[in-house]
Amino acid sequence: MDRPTPEEYQPQLSAWGHLWRLLVMLGISALIWVTVVDQQSELLFVVDLALGLVSYVVVFFRRRWPLGVAVTTNLLATVSSTAAGPSSLALVSLATGRRWKQVIPLAALAFASAQLFAVVNPPETDEPWWLTGSTNLVFIAAVTAWGMYLGSRRELLWTLRNRAERAEAEQELRATHARDNERARIAREMHDVLAHRISQISMHAGALGFREDLTAEEMRTSAGVIQATAHEALTDLRGVLGVLRDHETGELTSAPQPTYDDLAALVDEARSAGLRLEYDDLVPDTDPMPAVVGRTLYRIVQEGITNARKHAPGALLAIRVSGSPEDGVDVMLRNPVGFGPSRTPGSGLGLVGLAERAELRGGHLTHGRDGSMFVLHAWIPWAT
Repeated sequence: MDRPTPEEYQPQLSAWGHLWRLLVMLGISALIWVTVVDQQSELLFVVDLALGLVSYVVVFFRRRWPLGVAVTTNLLATVSSTAAGPSSLALVSLATGRRWKQVIPLAALAFASAQLFAVVNPPETDEPWWLTGSTNLVFIAAVTAWGMYLGSRRELLWTLRNRAERAEAEQELRATHARDNERARIAREMHDVLAHRISQISMHAGALGFREDLTAEEMRTSAGVIQATAHEALTDLRGVLGVLRDHETGELTSAPQPTYDDLAALVDEARSAGLRLEYDDLVPDTDPMPAVVGRTLYRIVQEGITNARKHAPGALLAIRVSGSPEDGVDVMLRNPVGFGPSRTPGSGLGLVGLAERAELRGGHLTHGRDGSMFVLHAWIPWAT
């Protein structure tokens, strides 16, 4: 981070801040003035007060023009004892900027001004030059050091405050990013879990609306399937909402997530719901598939079944799963494009979420038309 300018870290002065600075200036001016007032002529007395008044007015602009005000007040202090207070404050204010190219020349000017003041206003008792010079040197060095200390402290506080504000802003940004990621993850999980169930309900409800030749027993059977599927959808929904309560693992808290071992049950369920389906499982039984890979595979097959039921009802869906620890897991789903009527709308987000899942596992997923067929193809590495 670049070093801030004095204008950035200088605090705003309150009414009390202006008041105590004015009192300090008056104290310094009075301390110097009482040592020379008895030796001043009437003209010098008037000039001293007039130049001092000018210094008190000019010094209030020290933050706008720090160098100019400091030079002016110190030049006036060469003649005016009452200008000693404003010149000291201007020197302190300039030193808070800690710009050596300005501070050193100004401190030298202040020392020269103090030495010339002793010549213009000689003290009542003769004092050796080295005593006067030493006193002026110590005072100016102390004033300059005090100003630089204040500047350093103000800059440090500004830097710490700025870092704290930046850290807070970055923390808020990270929290927002985490919330967005969590929402996207939950949205994908909701889609994966619920779209499959809702598509089943839509298909059976649509059949009830079109078929006029169903017997009462068939109507009750279809209604029972819709009820059972809706109940399963609610159960899955409670499982997905469990993700919101588990911040460490991100896994469902109310039910385990499906894996490769649940694929056969998914296929059987789809067949029992009326979907024409061919399923070839060529994965050997010698090595168990990692759970995280099986979960991604399950979601891909589930989404393929859902899409086939939505957009190609009555078509034959062919599913082929193969793989090994050396070659990874390969899954391909094929069905005719646009076979049969479809009233179930699609969000278009399911395949996007699947592609993200596959990429997160180091694999890839493609989908699109191949002649008259729609093909969903994915590959996932075996290792986790």
